[in-house]
Amino acid sequence: MNGSGVRGRFIAFEGGEGAGKTTQANLLAAALRDRGIAVDVTREPGGTPGAEAIRQLLLEPPVGPTGKGWNPKAEALLFAAARSDHVAERILPALESGIWVVCDRFVDSSRAYQGGAGGLGDEAILALHEFGSDGLRPDLTILIEVEPGQLAQRLAERDGDESDAIGGRSSSYHHKVAARFRLIAQADPKGFAVVDGSGDPVDVHERVMAAIEPLLAEEAG
Repeated sequence: MNGSGVRGRFIAFEGGEGAGKTTQANLLAAALRDRGIAVDVTREPGGTPGAEAIRQLLLEPPVGPTGKGWNPKAEALLFAAARSDHVAERILPALESGIWVVCDRFVDSSRAYQGGAGGLGDEAILALHEFGSDGLRPDLTILIEVEPGQLAQRLAERDGDESDAIGGRSSSYHHKVAARFRLIAQADPKGFAVVDGSGDPVDVHERVMAAIEPLLAEEAG
């Protein structure tokens, strides 16, 4: 905690559009605060003034003569730039102060979206992350998985007929994102906890708490 000299923990939530990451991040933060743990809840892209400005460019991109927004490489570079500022200005200072950071998306979203569905490959995304953010990894990444039918219903309720430049991409694109998330988690079983995101948010929260129990045990010990 603050003033103890102990580094805070870093937990990231990942998953496709409508998986419930934001809800679960806030529920987790509240539960941690109830235990007396100082928490900073943040998001990507965003979390700092500079990163939030880039977020606006990403979700509402300027349309060029071709009628398209950012090309895949430019999009990946923008995400990496936003993340670099976020890590340097908010995440690392919080962790070094003993504060736990709960982040709605982190680098594995870039790996799944731009690297996987966008076709840039994992190596390029990780190289950008190593350069921009010194390769920082969460202590635990919680991947929330929801079956496609329920996701479609949630997105319809959340967005109606409007969605941002990334959320509004084709179902094929989002299926590729989900498949890549799964592969990333399978390749790093110690770094990931895969949580069933179906059903009531309170039930999902209980699964999240079970997933972070080892970190809580270390904190108590």
